[in-house]
Amino acid sequence: MATVNSIPSVDLSAFTAGDAARKQAFVSELGKAYEDVGFVAVRNHGIPEQVIADLYKYTKEFFGLPPSVKSKYEVPGLAGQRGYTSFGKEHAKGFDAPDLKEFFQFGQSVEDDDPIKEMYPPNVTVDEVAPFTPTLFQAYRNFEKAGGSLLQAIALYLGLDEHYFDKHIHNGNSILRAIHYPPITQEPKSAIRAEQHEDINLITLLVGASADGLQILDKQDNWVAVTSLPEQIVVNVGDMLQRLTNNKLKSTTHRVVNPPRELWNTSRYSIPFFLHPKSDMDLTCLPSTVDAQHPAAYPPITAGEYLDERLREIGLKK
Repeated sequence: MATVNSIPSVDLSAFTAGDAARKQAFVSELGKAYEDVGFVAVRNHGIPEQVIADLYKYTKEFFGLPPSVKSKYEVPGLAGQRGYTSFGKEHAKGFDAPDLKEFFQFGQSVEDDDPIKEMYPPNVTVDEVAPFTPTLFQAYRNFEKAGGSLLQAIALYLGLDEHYFDKHIHNGNSILRAIHYPPITQEPKSAIRAEQHEDINLITLLVGASADGLQILDKQDNWVAVTSLPEQIVVNVGDMLQRLTNNKLKSTTHRVVNPPRELWNTSRYSIPFFLHPKSDMDLTCLPSTVDAQHPAAYPPITAGEYLDERLREIGLKK
């Protein structure tokens, strides 16, 4: 297994297009990486390069709009789950200082007759950058597909049916978040653009980033810089999956640090896809992960209840 800056690197095509032996090898590699590190770099992920290029192009165009225009797309009462969230609104759990970012969130578009459609607010269309919304939609579907394949491999690693997660993530509450960390214009109070945290969801898929800055906390409590290569995406375990697997799979602590002083005048863009299940998914620890040496570490909770709790903790919900 190759490594990228200390993160294991895996080839998703071995799972989606390989023979039985390659598929099994991929399952073992991925599972071991998620037990040991919690992050992997994934190549041959199936998300077209042009979609990724367009995603960053239109993201930059949107954040380049005047604040008065962007603020039109901030929807009160939605805890930032759709549309624009202005600079400094969100903070990491356990920290009061706001993260130095603004972001735009795009959610699920239910296209069948699933009644869950009534539970999701509509997505926000940006008039000034016409291709932005359709590009977000196209990227969202590609991320869902890649994430679904990774979860099938994770299910096999856990001894579950390969399609265990399928029904839970179909029309799930996933979020595609376009983030802008603006240039630093004065001596910052902290060296951190986004304070250390763990993600809420099942897995997070991160496609590129326009600048370095992502760091993960390894088992020796060292911060390790992570840079994904252009053709790879970085995928990490979130708290929901850690909870479901009774800490067998690790939700890795990570943060975004400020650039060196000579690059303070630059923006950083990052576009993670937070793969969430439907809110009724039961996150009770899987029986196969609980034994005398590993008693259940968490009380039963649904994905929706857990998300609600965490959105309050990070300041997006009152």
